[in-house]
Amino acid sequence: MPELPEVETVRRGLQPVMEGHMIVRAEVNRPDLRFALPQRMTERLTGARVLALRRRSKYILADLSTGETLLIHLGMSGRMLISGAALGAFHHEHPAPAKHDHVVLDMEDGTRVTFNDARRFGAMDLMETAQAEHHWLLRDIGPEPLGNMFDEDYLVARLRGRNTPIKSALLDQKIVAGLGNIYVCEALHRAGIDPRRAAGRLSATRVRGLVPIIRAVLQEAIEAGGSSLRDYRQADGELGYFQHTFRVYDREGATCVRDACGGTVARVVQSGRSTYFCPRCQR
Repeated sequence: MPELPEVETVRRGLQPVMEGHMIVRAEVNRPDLRFALPQRMTERLTGARVLALRRRSKYILADLSTGETLLIHLGMSGRMLISGAALGAFHHEHPAPAKHDHVVLDMEDGTRVTFNDARRFGAMDLMETAQAEHHWLLRDIGPEPLGNMFDEDYLVARLRGRNTPIKSALLDQKIVAGLGNIYVCEALHRAGIDPRRAAGRLSATRVRGLVPIIRAVLQEAIEAGGSSLRDYRQADGELGYFQHTFRVYDREGATCVRDACGGTVARVVQSGRSTYFCPRCQR
């Protein structure tokens, strides 16, 4: 599942070809993805201008001139593909329609944006922009980890008294938005915190130290274009590269990279997900 850095990378790739541009033609090729697509989606998108392209947690939000916002969730295999535009040194022509091209947006300058999703775990919806924060997929999401609302005092307060493992707490989207398995594992290793530790038993000092580490991991991942595992690609079709700097994620049995540690990366299962950590230096 793409996490915050991957979704932010895709948003940044889409921004120059969508923001400020009109959708002159929308093509919707099926009635549903993970759940039903909105009624009259083709008519509601055609002729709308994209005023702003933003991100909330793992969702891309396109604010339209019609007063509605298009919500996009990539799911496990969803991809936003750009064609007919010059991206960097390359010009991407429109490819032949593919089997899993579910929603196609033709922009006024000839650029085409295609939502392709082989597994159909992604989602799209339309909602009133003024009420977007109350949408059922967005209303309970916590603060953005790169925003001002997510600070040391906030995290200390939200984790106080919690018996859930710290890794599970950080994956809770009601506590902090957009964090997923990969970047929580990486942040906890940098912080030297055992992912199995009860969140409420960590000292305030250690919790405070997590905030800048989480931000640093996310910012580095965004700069690297995210982590390409299985299906993920950037909007221009390129791979992300952060996976080449993983310290623990997917490195079971490898030697810990922390100086003078010498421990071996282990894997345990927490809430049905693989957790990677170093038992020697993470306490």
